[in-house]
Amino acid sequence: MAIAACFLLSVAAAGLLRRFSVWFKSVCSRPSFHNMGNLSTFLRTAVLCLILRTSFVHCDITDGNQEHLKREHSLMKPFHGVGSSSSSQWDFWGSTLVTSSYVRLTPDDRSKQGSIWNTVPCHLKDWEMHVQYKIHGSGKKNLHGDGIAVWYTKERLHPGPIFSHNAVFHGLAVFIDTYSNDDSTDRTFPYISAMVSNGSVGYDHGKDGRSAELGGCSAEIRNKDHDTYLAIRYSKGRLTVMVDVEDKNEWKECIDIAGVRLPTGYFFGASAATGDLSDNHDIISMKMYQLMVEHTAEEESQDWTKIQPSVSLLKSPKDNIDDPTGNFRGTALTGWKVFLLLLCSLLGIVVCAVVGAVVFQKRQERNKRFY
Repeated sequence: MAIAACFLLSVAAAGLLRRFSVWFKSVCSRPSFHNMGNLSTFLRTAVLCLILRTSFVHCDITDGNQEHLKREHSLMKPFHGVGSSSSSQWDFWGSTLVTSSYVRLTPDDRSKQGSIWNTVPCHLKDWEMHVQYKIHGSGKKNLHGDGIAVWYTKERLHPGPIFSHNAVFHGLAVFIDTYSNDDSTDRTFPYISAMVSNGSVGYDHGKDGRSAELGGCSAEIRNKDHDTYLAIRYSKGRLTVMVDVEDKNEWKECIDIAGVRLPTGYFFGASAATGDLSDNHDIISMKMYQLMVEHTAEEESQDWTKIQPSVSLLKSPKDNIDDPTGNFRGTALTGWKVFLLLLCSLLGIVVCAVVGAVVFQKRQERNKRFY
């Protein structure tokens, strides 16, 4: 569905390009411009290729193709295989309640902690996790908490103070934080952020993890009449977090970070906690998809279980503390940003070429009057 939408967008863009080409050809048909015909053809071809390429880069996120669904890492209704038996693929802890319709990590009560964890280690190098969830409760604005965390970590069922998990961990965490603990911040909550740790840096609860976060976005996800969705994609060293909070089957980018290294053999899980304020934190489903990606022979030969979780950033995440909004991106440009940058540059060159050529023609006509 997303690919079809991007194809239609490419067709529309190509139509605009054809209109530009007709105008540019009419200009180039003047005698002084006969030698510039090849330039027109080149520009049309280059821009069209650029549009097609960047459109499909943007549409690269999976639509949940069932043939790539990995059931051993997925949590779905009616939640068979959840429990403490030896054959269970998911185990839960604390206040977690498993029903036939949802997994409630915490009820709308104070001081509750709950989590659910996959018992099967994930050995996929490239993957995408779709989380369908719902956060709701009786608390009014700013009187609710604390949120949900989605984990891909070495440790599982490791209770602690951060969304009912330990503050120090090895792996990846994506936080859906509904309550601000930092009175000095001006970011809007609920706030979604991501963190990668090798066990040397912990989550700073008092600052809502801002000193170690990789990026984030605000999202109105609480007390919706519909379920909300989160997609976490890890492929070829790139971490992308997408959200769908309007239930329109449209992903919106929240985080896009390059240079991320995550090992295989870690566990997926979800946890939530309440304090003096509370909410119902429900998981409707967690669906894991394998991404079919080619790797180099060197990449295939290395032991991915020995990789240390890390991120190569342009600057340290600790620099985020100087930015109260947290709008830090230590990442390469995304497909659409590259497209817009190159398109604007290309159009700028075309405009300069046309203006220069018109000025040159005027000067030629003016010089002819003196012969």
